[in-house]
Formats: sequence, structure tokens, C-alpha cells
Amino acid sequence: MRIAVILVMLVICGCSTLRFPGVHRITVQQGNVISQAMVDKLKPGMSKNQVKYIMGNAIVNNPLNADRWDYVYDIKIGSARSSLRRRLSLFFVEDKLTHFEGDYKPTSEHEREEQELSSAVSEQTSS
Repeated sequence: MRIAVILVMLVICGCSTLRFPGVHRITVQQGNVISQAMVDKLKPGMSKNQVKYIMGNAIVNNPLNADRWDYVYDIKIGSARSSLRRRLSLFFVEDKLTHFEGDYKPTSEHEREEQELSSAVSEQTSS
């Protein structure tokens, strides 16, 4: 009897991790889709309504801090075992956007960091 129970447990656990070749797995997206173009439109001093027009409703509502909006985007590729999570937090003071932080930066900052990195790499390779 114990052997039967152990075999049933192994079969149940094995089926959850077993991947059959050729079986289609769907891509699952959850949360707010955030694009770099949306982030580039955000400017300090914008009202909450203007931000909501650009970004949409925040996926996470914080009842303890109404001046912080969190946007989260998850995607799990069906055939791959990897997933991607992006986060963006917006902060308001007196209903005006003051700053944001997370996995996105305005294009000008992002481009400047890439240029600094590429110049540092080129200096190291020329030495």
C-alpha cells in the first residue's frame, strides 16, 4: 500500500515538471504594458490625471500611500523557462509628479549612460 501511494505521489509531482516536446505553451502577460515612449512623456509637475492618461491605471493601489503609483509588467514566454518583470514607481507631492524610479529611465539619461559605458569600454580596449 505504501509503495502505491509513493508511486502516485511521484507521478503527480513528475507530471507538473514534465514538458512534452511539440506541445504549445502560451505566452502569459500580466500587468501594465510599459513602453519607453510612455516613460519619455512623463515630466515632473504633471498632474495625476495627465499621468493616468499616459500610463493608464496603476496595477497596484497602495492604500497607505496614495501618492505612490506602482506599475508592474510580467511576461512569461511559453516555450522558454524564463520570465521578464519590469517595474515602475511614480511619486507625487500635492498631486504633482515629482519623480519615478524602477527599471525605466528617460531616454536622455539612458543614452548618456550608454555613451559613458561605450567610451569606458573603448578606453580599456585601446590601452
